[in-house]
Amino acid sequence: MNKIVAIVRDVSDALAECELSFVERSPIDLALARRQHAAYVAALESAGCEVRVAAPLPAMADAVFVEDTVVVVDELAVLTRPGAESRRGEGESMAEALRPLRPLARIEAPGTIDGGDVLRIGRNVYVGRSARSNDAGIEQLRAHLAPHGYSVEGVRTRECLHLKSAVTAVADDIVLVNPRWLADDPFGGYRRIEIDPGEEHAANALRAGDVVLYPAAFPRTAERLCAAGIDLRLLDLSELQKAEGATTCCSVLVSVRD
Repeated sequence: MNKIVAIVRDVSDALAECELSFVERSPIDLALARRQHAAYVAALESAGCEVRVAAPLPAMADAVFVEDTVVVVDELAVLTRPGAESRRGEGESMAEALRPLRPLARIEAPGTIDGGDVLRIGRNVYVGRSARSNDAGIEQLRAHLAPHGYSVEGVRTRECLHLKSAVTAVADDIVLVNPRWLADDPFGGYRRIEIDPGEEHAANALRAGDVVLYPAAFPRTAERLCAAGIDLRLLDLSELQKAEGATTCCSVLVSVRD
């Protein structure tokens, strides 16, 4: 029987100095961000995840967004080389957290990949061709994963930070999509739920076991998900969203044999 280990990291003291690309900078309430992150961790635990906390990095503004540092599949974990140079010091502590769970591989220069650009659905892996993930990184990821039977396909995005800003999987065969942010759309073979047009950041959802963690800030899209039978756990993530974070960003989920 398998269980899900969720690796998280505490909110950095420097969160207000985060990297921003498509979100205007606004004041972040650090204490509130930490309370919201604690509620997020509690939601992971209530979904049945075993939460493990990576070593703190109080001086690294974006360190809470652990997803960007690694791509995990059943057979191995690929440590990324984030597109923002300021984030490249986050990887070693994630390597320590993952070493007991998976063999490790790495993306090397000149390749760059952010884990937020990588959407895995079964044996299909889609990688955003974004400002943070380049073709060299995608080719290296393909080389690491192909021997294990995974296909890797680059997907051009527009007007958003990561591929998972535009599309995430909410079930084995269902994707939640903001079609306006996809320059390429290889997701025609899946059942699709499109976001409400007035909630452009609403396509990022985190599937954890049988439930989906989802921001309370997008109620109309939440209604669409509930109507499709998706079991939602709504969370207030307002301060992390100011840091251009989203529901998937704050954890790395690893399936392990119990």
